[in-house]
Amino acid sequence: MSTATIEAPSSTVARRKKPWLVRRAAVLGAGTMGSRIAAHLANAGVPVLLLDLASPEPDRNRIVTKASEVLKIAKPAAFFESAAARLISPGNFEDDLERLRDCDWIIEAVAEKLEIKQALLRKVEAFRRADAIVTTNTSGLPVSQIAAELSPEFRRHWFGTHFFNPPRYMRLVEIIATPESDPDAVAAISEFARVRLGKSIVRAKDTPNFIANRIGAFALLNTIRVMQAMDLSIEQVDALTGSALGWPKTGTFRLSDLVGIDVLAHVAENFLARVKDERSDVTLPGFLSEMLKRGWLGDKTGQGFYKKQADGSRLALDWKTLEYRPSERTKFPVLEMAKNVDSPAERIRMALSGDPKKDIAAAFYWQVLPDLWNYATRRIPEIADDIVAIDAAMKAGFNWELGPFEMWDAAGVPETVQKMKALAPAVEKMLASGQTSWYRDDHFFDIGTATYQPVPAPEKLPSIQVLKRARGVVKKNASASLLDLGDGIACIEWHSKMNAIGGDIVSLVTQTLRPESDAVAQFDGFVISSDAANFSVGANLMQLLLAIQDQEWDEIDLAVRAFQGMTQAIKFCPRPVVVAPSGMCFGGGAEIALHAAARQPHAELYIGLVEVGVGLIPAGGGCKEMVLRAIESANGQVNSVEFLNALKKQFETIAMAKVSTSAAEARTLGFLSPGDGITMNRERVLADAKERARELADAGYAPPVSRTDLPAPGESVLAGLKLAVHMMRTGEYISDHDAKIGNRLAHVLSGGTLTAGTPVSEQYWLALEREAFLSLCGEARTQERIASTLKTGKPLRN
Repeated sequence: MSTATIEAPSSTVARRKKPWLVRRAAVLGAGTMGSRIAAHLANAGVPVLLLDLASPEPDRNRIVTKASEVLKIAKPAAFFESAAARLISPGNFEDDLERLRDCDWIIEAVAEKLEIKQALLRKVEAFRRADAIVTTNTSGLPVSQIAAELSPEFRRHWFGTHFFNPPRYMRLVEIIATPESDPDAVAAISEFARVRLGKSIVRAKDTPNFIANRIGAFALLNTIRVMQAMDLSIEQVDALTGSALGWPKTGTFRLSDLVGIDVLAHVAENFLARVKDERSDVTLPGFLSEMLKRGWLGDKTGQGFYKKQADGSRLALDWKTLEYRPSERTKFPVLEMAKNVDSPAERIRMALSGDPKKDIAAAFYWQVLPDLWNYATRRIPEIADDIVAIDAAMKAGFNWELGPFEMWDAAGVPETVQKMKALAPAVEKMLASGQTSWYRDDHFFDIGTATYQPVPAPEKLPSIQVLKRARGVVKKNASASLLDLGDGIACIEWHSKMNAIGGDIVSLVTQTLRPESDAVAQFDGFVISSDAANFSVGANLMQLLLAIQDQEWDEIDLAVRAFQGMTQAIKFCPRPVVVAPSGMCFGGGAEIALHAAARQPHAELYIGLVEVGVGLIPAGGGCKEMVLRAIESANGQVNSVEFLNALKKQFETIAMAKVSTSAAEARTLGFLSPGDGITMNRERVLADAKERARELADAGYAPPVSRTDLPAPGESVLAGLKLAVHMMRTGEYISDHDAKIGNRLAHVLSGGTLTAGTPVSEQYWLALEREAFLSLCGEARTQERIASTLKTGKPLRN
């Protein structure tokens, strides 16, 4: 078997008891990349020394200080929460190199010029602690050459760690070891980056542009070549190279504007200058060189391939004349059909299904994709040992849903090679051996040995899909499944479109978690999670709108009661239920999380009770749980200042449909409890949630008892909340309908017009939620909001 290229834990590191703990780090270079690497280290709770050139008096650290201020307002946000910024300490290369002695990991991220890096590292060598690891964030310079003049001891602790920008969101870190790099040092940083920084680690070879940028640069330049040959427009290519292929929906050129045309041009120029392979027809186009001369670098300069107008519209660049014109909305029949297809594999088959002689889209795809597949195949073993590394790098570094070889499998290798003009020798080798796909079950075709080998799983953490194949499914319906995770823990997985919560999910969750169920007797705990990027977009709005239009009020009431029954089953299940959300967790998804015994979210969690955006309020117990948290925070004293402040905050969170920008912020908004953990690496979420459920079960978990003695905030609190709504309406910050929704929400959160302290039950609050929800469903403006959201995906403020 070839060398594993996706990092797995090192037994050597375990034996040495992890000698390289990263307690403090340093980043050399406060440019865009360096400062954001520092920010993400701070996100992980690591104190960071950020150094750059010294400035004249009085502020010697002005470059770093300015970079730190930019980080605080960066979009997308560099920090999980603003408080993390305090972990970054500013300094400069003249006054503060002595402080490197306290650092366990030093990351060099200065300008991409060999002489600049070498000169700085010569200074660093004098101050580096003997056991400190030093890595470079170069995007393509030879890693060995950078440190060639330094001591053998330095070179043993030296290798490449290539982050992708922005480091918080892009999962890939390419590890580029040299022949002299200490394997234990490489394993230690790989493990730290994977677990603490949440990265997907791929081992790359010390070749130009490494893996992701090597394949990515070719894909970009070849796409431009095909565009010119076919005389297509910028907008046409963006439409063709977006979601239909499982690539970012921005397409090639809009993404280039976002990333920065100068950044992509640098990668492309490095590719062309240092790479001499079979595709000499791929070059830097003249129009791109001219754009660089004119300073048209994309969004950061206000214009690139597109130019944003004052009214929000965009002009598109005509690459032949370098003049801007109104952006044209392009339509290809195959793309219209692909919009309704969830599976990226099926979309790729659909893209290639047309006749290239008659269909422009098919003609484009039949040039771009075979070129990509052949090029990637020919790069083994030059840039990577196997196909897994290339696929993993493109998915984590460029946000592709499928890597090149996974895409080829989706299209069908035997079917496509019949139409391809050229074929890489490795493909012929695979077909000659009688094999017809790059992947088979959980194995990949290893080109070196011409055999199938197991796909290396980081830390041996299988996905839900892998577990399904290995263990089968305990029970399922169209939208949800129950499967055995092992060790006495089961998982409830959702697989509806966008994980929208409908009757099937409600039914399976409720039946599984009720005290008398077979599952409760069989398992010690449960996890609710899925492999999907987003946990849930909330309740199925289409079903709700159709019921409203048919005036099926009794059906809606029953559906709300069933939803509430599900959240109560989660909360009062005799076994611990751990919800493990990631990505979007909206509305009903957030309510489900609120009712769990514990939550184990991914760090990138965007959670919120967003029902106000569609003219409603939470009715699955979300309001109730937020009130309970406020009551508990004030020890039941509903007349106290602490309670009033807490409830006001909860009211604002729901009324303004606030959504957290991270799991850390979700904690401050009250969606996570102090004891809830946060997982940095998306691939570890399921395993961490399972471990948490096992811990709760082993500790003798007992479910909470439904409360019947909750003190209602009462009419005085209701009056205060209504006054706040009135002031917002008077100031024209909200509409009349917003005010109506706000008053309904105030009525629910306060417990109605009761005397403060009147004991009420949890069921009482659920009844208030149902009443308000049904009432708002009958409002014409609520129905307009729901319809608009379904049509445009954006809230209507009517």
